Amino acid sequence: METRKITLQRIRWLFRLAHQTIHYDKELAQRYITIARQIAMAAKIRLPCEYRRMICRHCKKFIVPGINCRVRLQPRREPHVVITCLECGGYMRIPIKRQGNH
Repeated sequence: METRKITLQRIRWLFRLAHQTIHYDKELAQRYITIARQIAMAAKIRLPCEYRRMICRHCKKFIVPGINCRVRLQPRREPHVVITCLECGGYMRIPIKRQGNH
């Protein structure tokens, strides 16, 4: 249990560093994300949801809205958010949960 806590602290720290770095050095930010993923895999821990959404599912690049990804809302059928990676063109759909039973 203690290793999980330490691992999550290191992952949080690396994501924070990557977020600060991406504005002036994309390669270094990507390296931080790669290390964070490797730490999680070595400890057999899933990345928290907020961090998983910052990584493209297709090319595994670190994506930040306005820098290298586009975020759009789609109201059709089931409302969802579409995140498009501008590095590889891949996209992720995230459903928006409705409030109440309507």
